[in-house]
Amino acid sequence: MSTQSSRRSFLGHAAAGFSTLTLSRLAQAQPTTEPPPRAAQIEHAVTEPVSVEVNARPIPNFEPRDRSRVRFGQLQYRSGLVLTSPYRGFGGLSGIRLDAKGERFLAISDQGGWFTGSIRYSGGKMIGLDDVEASPMLNSEGRPITEKRFWYDTESLARDGNVVYVGLERVNQVLRFDFAKGGTRARGEVLPTPPAVRKLPSNKGLEAMVVVPKGQPLAGSLIAFSERGLDADGNLVAFLIGGPSPGQFSVRRTEKFDISDAVLLPSGELLILERKFSWFTGINIRIRSIPLKSIAPNALVDGPALFAADLGHEVDNMEGIDAHVTPEGETVLTLVSDDNFSMLQRTLLLQFTLVE
Repeated sequence: MSTQSSRRSFLGHAAAGFSTLTLSRLAQAQPTTEPPPRAAQIEHAVTEPVSVEVNARPIPNFEPRDRSRVRFGQLQYRSGLVLTSPYRGFGGLSGIRLDAKGERFLAISDQGGWFTGSIRYSGGKMIGLDDVEASPMLNSEGRPITEKRFWYDTESLARDGNVVYVGLERVNQVLRFDFAKGGTRARGEVLPTPPAVRKLPSNKGLEAMVVVPKGQPLAGSLIAFSERGLDADGNLVAFLIGGPSPGQFSVRRTEKFDISDAVLLPSGELLILERKFSWFTGINIRIRSIPLKSIAPNALVDGPALFAADLGHEVDNMEGIDAHVTPEGETVLTLVSDDNFSMLQRTLLLQFTLVE
């Protein structure tokens, strides 16, 4: 049996409940699971800037059962990579932001670290990563943020030019970094947020953020989404921080999906990456589209699903999404997975073209 088949067979059994080890951190999404101890969470923290070797194995087909299929909902599969590294701190990728060409990237690990580098392409397909560097996130004193109790679960990432925002889920705080002052060596300052942000569940807090650029409704706002902070009606809580109309709103929750990331397209379309996990159904992911113009304080927003996938596809714990536009005018979505530093999970980098 091939390695891929063996893995799928194992994950299939895990999804049916025969293993309590597979995807262990994903199981935290279940309300009855207690958060793991802090020591386990910062075991893979980056302690100093270092160049990182990253190996890439191509994923030729998104659905191995039907290798001729390339269209999945409103997405068309372009290419994918399985990323591995001998560096023990590589993994746990929970957010990614690309430059306008889709080449240079900034990513965060949920162990309080930055990863930077470039995606290498051939004929429009990803074939590897170059110049990868890992650096610890620094606090206002210039020390790694992981030195402070519970300041490690860095789950959300937003960028506005040289200004970078990172959300910490356990403590539900937002750090603001000015990359004009040293790039990933910049010091993070705590951004004031509404009191309701800090009342979110400690392991279901800030999971996705986007900055609204000039020319769009709500320009200047930082939109922050909780993973599973629920309002009185069971919908997902989100916040408008700063900008012209600060306040709180909700995203309709359906089919028990939680938010894992978001990206705002130039068209004003907000794409939300969602996931759910259970021992019976395994991993499910989807992407929903929400019009930015529908977001306002006290609003309940909703939108259609553009894409859905499960363990029958080449997915894992997909936690990051970003977009860029090619010279040909194609909108390309890039997704990255958090492997939870587990030998039974993978760090995947996937790209799709958004089609009508």
